[in-house]
Amino acid sequence: MPTPDNDAFDAEALYRDLLEQVRAGLSGVNDAAIVGIHSGGAWLAERLAADLGLPQRLGFIDVSFYRDDYAKKGLHPDVKPTRIEFNVDGATILLVDDVLYTGRTVRAAINVLFDFGRPQRIMLAALADRGGRELPVAADFVGARAALAPGQSLSLSRAGGQLSLTIEDDNA
Repeated sequence: MPTPDNDAFDAEALYRDLLEQVRAGLSGVNDAAIVGIHSGGAWLAERLAADLGLPQRLGFIDVSFYRDDYAKKGLHPDVKPTRIEFNVDGATILLVDDVLYTGRTVRAAINVLFDFGRPQRIMLAALADRGGRELPVAADFVGARAALAPGQSLSLSRAGGQLSLTIEDDNA
């Protein structure tokens, strides 16, 4: 995987690309819903739901209690509520995350979804895929793929409704 240049991290441009992929991928789907993983995935899911005309089919997941490393890491200090106010049974769920890495967050989010019902299908959208998978998880829709140096991570932030994606030193 090539390391992208700075232009590849124009989060707004990546979002527009992701939106077009999702729009095409969900065309003809009757029972679509969008669920964002807190925090960055929730921001993206809000925008996708608005841009696709699905605000009443929008939900949010916090995976803190479902992580397989919960016992090791403990409770994240910024736990958000999970909110899914539509029927998950038989729905096509677009699960949205900001950065796809090991696949463990996505696995935890799928566990949360199944606590609410049995979807017909789950599709995954991510603004960026940085590789490094530890579980067999692949996104259906991706804004960009990036290779990072060891000790680096991608971080999505939001200010005034604008998204920015930056490379940071991983302090974990």
